[in-house]
Amino acid sequence: MQNQLFDRHESAEPLVILAIDGQAEYLNSFLDVDAADSLFKNLLGSLAWESDQIQMFGKFLTTARKVAWVGDPGCLYTYSGIQKTPQGWTHELLQIKHKLEQVTGHIFNSCLLNLYHNGAEGMGWHSDNEKELDSTTPIASISLGARRKFAFRHKQNKTTTSVFLDHGSLLIMHPPIQEHWHRSLLKTKAAIDPRINLTFRKILPKI
Repeated sequence: MQNQLFDRHESAEPLVILAIDGQAEYLNSFLDVDAADSLFKNLLGSLAWESDQIQMFGKFLTTARKVAWVGDPGCLYTYSGIQKTPQGWTHELLQIKHKLEQVTGHIFNSCLLNLYHNGAEGMGWHSDNEKELDSTTPIASISLGARRKFAFRHKQNKTTTSVFLDHGSLLIMHPPIQEHWHRSLLKTKAAIDPRINLTFRKILPKI
């Protein structure tokens, strides 16, 4: 089993993390430190954060991490059996959204934000295959706060690739990654600060 680890990347050019069965590109300096610090502080105070619920073995469990679902009116999103109704865009999130749209050439109409209070909170192996998601649009993921290890695992051959996500970094996950790869934010016993992750997406309109 191949296990590839990418550490710091100081170039202004994206680093290609995955290049088969979809492509993932990492840019560790999408936001400078001051902008990332300001956005982190703003998001903590401007959004309605709530504990998430996940369905396991027929039961709903409440997570320690908290989430916020933001988007255009009508961008309903259902995962783990729970339907999310979006909060409205804040000025700061709209600015980031427009910047991402210029960089990627794609339009995003929603953003799922996760707040991890410490290293004991993470995200297990998963892929975003919900029917509401536009499978032709990439997911653009911005990291704020503590540096965390993020991993991909191929669904068929179990190859793994990991990258450390820095404060202010951008990870772009291009189709068809969701069909072929699981991903995970790995937990750690190290004492680390909180982290906010923003994943910008495109939700399909209801027919």
